[in-house]
Amino acid sequence: MTRLLDRIDHPQDLHGLTEAELQQVAQEVREHIIDTVGEIGGHFGANLGTCEIAVALHSLMDSPRDKILWDVGHQAYPHKILTGRRDELSTIRKYEGLAPFCAIHESPHDIMGAGHASTSIGYGVGLREGARLRAAHAGGGAEEPAPRVVAVIGDGAMTGGVAFEAAHQAGGLGTPLVVLLNDNGMSISPNVGSLSRYFQGVRLKPRLWHGRERVEEALTDLPGVGGIVERVGPTLKGSMKLLNAEGELWESLDWAYVGPVDGHDVHALRQALKQAFAADRPVVVHAKTIKGKGFAPAEEGGLEGMETWHAAKPGSIVARAPAPKVPADPDAPAKPPQYTQVFGRRMIEEVRADRRVVGITAAMNSGTGLNLLQVAEPDHYFDVGIAEQQALLFASGLALEGLKPVAAIYSTFLQRAYDQIVHDVCLQELDVVLAMDRAGLVGDDGPTHHGVFDIAYLRSLPSIVVAAPRDEAELVHLLHTGIAHDGPFALRYPRGEAVGVPLPERARRLEIGKGEVLRRGERVALLGYGSGVGVALEAAALLREAGVEATVADARWAKPLDVELVRALASSHELLVTLEEGVLAGGFGTAVLEAGEEHGIPLATAGGVPGVTQVLRVGMPDRYVTHGAPKLLHQEVGFTGAAVARRVATALGVRGGVPAQA
Repeated sequence: MTRLLDRIDHPQDLHGLTEAELQQVAQEVREHIIDTVGEIGGHFGANLGTCEIAVALHSLMDSPRDKILWDVGHQAYPHKILTGRRDELSTIRKYEGLAPFCAIHESPHDIMGAGHASTSIGYGVGLREGARLRAAHAGGGAEEPAPRVVAVIGDGAMTGGVAFEAAHQAGGLGTPLVVLLNDNGMSISPNVGSLSRYFQGVRLKPRLWHGRERVEEALTDLPGVGGIVERVGPTLKGSMKLLNAEGELWESLDWAYVGPVDGHDVHALRQALKQAFAADRPVVVHAKTIKGKGFAPAEEGGLEGMETWHAAKPGSIVARAPAPKVPADPDAPAKPPQYTQVFGRRMIEEVRADRRVVGITAAMNSGTGLNLLQVAEPDHYFDVGIAEQQALLFASGLALEGLKPVAAIYSTFLQRAYDQIVHDVCLQELDVVLAMDRAGLVGDDGPTHHGVFDIAYLRSLPSIVVAAPRDEAELVHLLHTGIAHDGPFALRYPRGEAVGVPLPERARRLEIGKGEVLRRGERVALLGYGSGVGVALEAAALLREAGVEATVADARWAKPLDVELVRALASSHELLVTLEEGVLAGGFGTAVLEAGEEHGIPLATAGGVPGVTQVLRVGMPDRYVTHGAPKLLHQEVGFTGAAVARRVATALGVRGGVPAQA
């Protein structure tokens, strides 16, 4: 049977369809996502909830002249399907395939690149006001209608303060912008806070604001009282807002409010959007949707089902149903634990050993492993929503009261709270631990999620300690050390499986600023930081095959750096290689060079200088790295044992090269 969807190669192909046909297209988009993502893996539940939203928007708007902004692209797969990428969906999140989120280089219909939440309204205000100014300065000719702008934002993203900063500006300017609030009660985990309770309590009154405006206009036109109404207009409007308690939050920001409407009814969405466009002012359309709509385990599984199916693993769905579970092979070797799980379990032990310890997440409880703490010690667990700035301000307040807060935030998301790290945590030298999960190249989520900047952006700050474990055992020790430390402490660790070393029965406090030599050799010293230690060990094994015995050391600390370790390595080797899964500019390798200059250690990046040790820095390139499996990305940027061994062999003039792998 031929699908209507197969005729949709451009969003304009929707314009001639009836609403019944549009509803059918939305369902076909949903089925296409279930079939495709269930096989290859990827963001899932949120996309099933936005099929009708994408169809309704593109059926009324002329993209890309009209602008549709998708706040965080994990709800934008239907948009991608309707804008010429239907047959490429099977490549999404794969190396050299479709980007996991909206990307302006991928399609003219992707107006903004998104990966972090709460930004679409701010973009929208700028786009709408920019179009107004551009038209005003163009002059002459027939005036074209201004492009319409819609920001589609999830209710979880509304917990981010930057969304309200933009809404405040738009209300003040009267910017004719439409915000479509996709209210499904979830971001990745169930939403938290008073805003979530507010949205959950809203009831359906879609025509109320139109009625109120008609009353205002009628009163203004009445002979003899119109002037009085105009003079007392602000007071009158304030009183009339009380008739619409559901939209009071938005009305107080000078936005008109429509809704809530059924986000799975194309006709209702189109009617609400037509009303919003006609208002020519800031309008929010509140759409109630179901995360995982059309896939029973998500739709009927309550909050747990929606959270479980936020993303689908490859091969997890067969014939639009969960794939049968394959029994575990009892003879298969046990896999190493995930770093995230090691951290989460250790947090429980730290809380039970010291009741001052608390864990804080910014809407990523399972992603950071703090869901384990939430169950085991709920009074010592806090979720602030998608609000990393508030997470660190809250942590600062706890620290001032003598508690020991641990803020578990992905490296990429911690960037959003940099001002709080600088002014609130470090300036006041507060006892706050920053536990940075997903440090390094994270894989399929791509450049918006790679955690490659934290070494550089933290190392420059006074009073902070910056550390990274080489394996899961060191993660246990370093977390314990950070909690015991007086002052700011940052700890980074990668995504995925750990190394597979035994976990210690008891955590010990490590000496801050003291690294460790793991393997002794000559000519070349490989000084790894965090995951760089594993790469160094792989490179050393390959160099041995080429006849070079390399020294391998674990720096452990980017700040304070173990200067004496650097001095010892430099004095006994002709080549010193630093390895870090972060940007080189301002990173760990730069710290080693700076230490040489400050402490009189003869180091230089150029070789062949008598009495001077050459430094070769290995890290991330000065560009944004694409998405794909981490193994492929590490090969692309040269962060592998084989790539490092080849560079060392070249620098040392070793003939014959090195093997491709150990």
